[in-house]
Amino acid sequence: MNRIAGLLIVAYSLVAAQQQMSLSDCEEAFQKNNLQLLAEQYNISMADADILQAKIWELPQLSGQINAYNPEDRKVFDIGRAKGAEITQLIYMGGKKKNEIAFAKSNKELAQLQFSQLLVDLRTQLHTTYYNLYYEKLKLENTNRQLGYMSDLLAAYKIQSAKGNVSLKDEVRLQSIVIQLNNDKVDINKNIFEFEQDLKVLTGINEDIDPKLSDSEAKDILAAQPFGGETELQKKAIENNADYRYNLKLIDNSKLYAQWQKSLNVPDINLGAGWDQNGGTFKNEVNLMVGIPLPLWKSNKGNVDKANFAIQQNQKNAEFQKLNLKTKVQSAYKIWKTQYDQLSQIKSEDLNNMELVYNGMLTNFRKGNVSLIEFVDFMDSYRETALQIYDMKNGIMQSAEQLNQLVQTKIFY
Repeated sequence: MNRIAGLLIVAYSLVAAQQQMSLSDCEEAFQKNNLQLLAEQYNISMADADILQAKIWELPQLSGQINAYNPEDRKVFDIGRAKGAEITQLIYMGGKKKNEIAFAKSNKELAQLQFSQLLVDLRTQLHTTYYNLYYEKLKLENTNRQLGYMSDLLAAYKIQSAKGNVSLKDEVRLQSIVIQLNNDKVDINKNIFEFEQDLKVLTGINEDIDPKLSDSEAKDILAAQPFGGETELQKKAIENNADYRYNLKLIDNSKLYAQWQKSLNVPDINLGAGWDQNGGTFKNEVNLMVGIPLPLWKSNKGNVDKANFAIQQNQKNAEFQKLNLKTKVQSAYKIWKTQYDQLSQIKSEDLNNMELVYNGMLTNFRKGNVSLIEFVDFMDSYRETALQIYDMKNGIMQSAEQLNQLVQTKIFY
């Protein structure tokens, strides 16, 4: 009884350490807890701060003067008879502040597009990891089912082999199947541990996540097809892909930067007023002061040229990104279509027949109607086929998610 109670406690602790979650539950946790996403949001806040900073003018300059030495009366610091003060303010000319603010606002739009692209990339990673884990657990369940039966059968054959009732060759044949199944189990468990770790990082949840996805939901996802063909998907991607839109916005951004740099060549004006107690033409003299640099050359010409080159560079990069995006969509669509068509050739009846034959082989082998060689050959073939079918289904979901990542709008219906 104590042993049974101990096993129940261990089983309960393993179940309690897992948290069953649907994909939408994972997405909700992801948006709340993902540290990469939360960190990226600060770039938008920093861009807001840059806009605020761009709107701030230089502080006015206040200066004063007092007498240090009066040579007539030979007095030091004759403050009562000689002092003055002046205040000046830098006045921006050529639309410098307007251009600087426009450039800062454009930087915020770039930060928002970067955030959007990161959100898409991480959400795709979340979806693909979730589906990977779902199918690896199905593979583990199927492998454990086969392994349980084959291990019991091997144990029985070992007893009979020791008694001389069956040949050692038969025992070795069964042993090879058990070893293969154990190797499959090790590889599958390794993948499960990695996917669980990735989901923890993505969702910020410490417990292992057990995918909550029914067979009917999985079938609906596999049956979904994209709206429109290859050309339509390319068009949608060009309209919606945040990474490509970022490159387009970068052209506008570089034009605004060039305009700002060009305006820096326009001289600014220092405007001010001054008061002098006794040092000017009149006593308590108040003067208007104006200062402007002499525009003998363009002091910012190098930065203007550099900004113009950046416009041309970003235009070429945008052309490359457009071509790259279209080819990626084309490739992703073809991969999805190939995998979808491949799985479509396998009907539900075929899968049901495979399970019927599997159960029939087990029954007939127990009854002695099937030889060990036939049984082992079938079990080895069934083992490989079962894993391949799970991989085929997972491959369709993975390629669909890659297509979603590129197009970035609802396309599967």
